[in-house]
Amino acid sequence: MKTYSRICAIVFGLMMTALCVVIAAETILRKLLNHSLAGVDELSGYAIAIGAPLCFAVTAVERSHIRINLLHMRMPERAQAVLNLLSAVSLAALAIFLAVFTVRTVQETQMFGSVAQTPWMTPLIWPQMFWMIGMGVFTLATILLALRALALAGRGNGAALTRDFAPETVEDELEAELSDLEARA
Repeated sequence: MKTYSRICAIVFGLMMTALCVVIAAETILRKLLNHSLAGVDELSGYAIAIGAPLCFAVTAVERSHIRINLLHMRMPERAQAVLNLLSAVSLAALAIFLAVFTVRTVQETQMFGSVAQTPWMTPLIWPQMFWMIGMGVFTLATILLALRALALAGRGNGAALTRDFAPETVEDELEAELSDLEARA
């Protein structure tokens, strides 16, 4: 799953880097030549719509999503395991819901032949197809994680469930930062 997360992060990073180059070119053209590429804001919206699910996938795999662990870390191990299982399954359920919504939106776009209300008049099926792929990447990641959590729960392995699905503690974050610092030195 770490490779999956890394690939999603790289794709998102490349998209945002390309978007930054286009925005910089747009700004320079406007200032120096009084000319606009027209539609850079449209590209920005598409990049965010496509990139957000990729970031969601990275966040799910890396356990970086926000969870308030003030009470979580003080609970008995069994209660922590139950909450971690609930978290993994509910995130997968949300991802499935969003994926269904995305597919329905793409189907409607295709049915009506919708185009963007912008100077480019982009057929919306193209950016929405990439959005749907990104949502599929997120959904697949969460389903795999939920299945792993369910398997661990089914075996009664609460310790592994807590280890693999609990939110990171301050100590975990500190350890990760120190090892990252050591790797750079």
